[in-house]
Amino acid sequence: MLVVFSMAAFLWVFGIITQTPKQARWIMIGLLFVAVLAVHIILPNGHPLREGTGGDARLWILLAAFVGLVLAYRRGLLWIRARTNPVSFEVPETGQLFADVELERAARHIVLREIGGVGQKSLKEAKVLVIGAGGLGAPALMYLGAAGVGTLGIIDDDIVENTNLQRQIIHNDAAIGMPKVFSAAARLKAQNPFVTVRPYNRRLTADMAEDLIADYDLVLDGSDNFDTRYLVNETCQKLGKPLIAAALTQWEGQISTYVQGGPCYACVFPKAPDSKLAPSCAEAGVAGPLPGVIGAMMAVEAVKEITGAGEGLSGSMLIYDALYAQTRHIKITRNKNCTVCCSAT
Repeated sequence: MLVVFSMAAFLWVFGIITQTPKQARWIMIGLLFVAVLAVHIILPNGHPLREGTGGDARLWILLAAFVGLVLAYRRGLLWIRARTNPVSFEVPETGQLFADVELERAARHIVLREIGGVGQKSLKEAKVLVIGAGGLGAPALMYLGAAGVGTLGIIDDDIVENTNLQRQIIHNDAAIGMPKVFSAAARLKAQNPFVTVRPYNRRLTADMAEDLIADYDLVLDGSDNFDTRYLVNETCQKLGKPLIAAALTQWEGQISTYVQGGPCYACVFPKAPDSKLAPSCAEAGVAGPLPGVIGAMMAVEAVKEITGAGEGLSGSMLIYDALYAQTRHIKITRNKNCTVCCSAT
């Protein structure tokens, strides 16, 4: 047996010297064990090779069983520890806005001059509604939750499908068939247990849009149809709620912020284009990482809007062409004849 252990030690040390990954080193040792076991099964009793490797296969089987039990015990401990970690969730004391662990998480924000402690407090107290938990909503929600936004509302009536997983990174394979809002809520709570998530498993309709949006400070529109975009824009203008809206197709995405007093979505797009000119992602396709780029931009603009940092996109539209790695800003102005924003002020 000493010979086999020496060979295993040699393989491990050789793997370290050659910088072989640990998993590959264990595989080599496992193959050595299989070879030794095969020798004991195939060769007859008394064979020199059997005698030189322990003489009895039962010794190696017992050793393998012992190692398996140790590994199973270790994995079980790690599984329990991952689910009972007392640091993962800490309820703030009465009258305390942040738990200590939240302040530690927000440290990189707090040292930013443009955000600081005051800005992080604003994020914690903010309520943001995200329309759609798909390609654009997925990264926007994840970054807003990680950034410490206190309350996130998600409205979507769709379920997770296999074709979504190419780009909608908030969902995973196990969530296929689950309503997107519940899949997204579970992922957000797993990433940041301090965020309050309000899932609305329904389609946004005119009869409930005003009551819903009135309860939020900021709206992000990542919907995939013009009817919803016009409804969200009209409601936000009526209630005076800032709106960050984005859209994408194939390799290109666009994003802008619409606030009361500035140009609104209807100023830029007075009417919906013909469906042949604006096909859906299912018809035209979309590059997988593109929604992540534009959705992350939506989250950045939301953080800026909440904290007052920097300059937002009101009055301009940012267009990103991923295929040719180009970005450009287009100035947009208010349409004095707009029936939405001019009648809302």
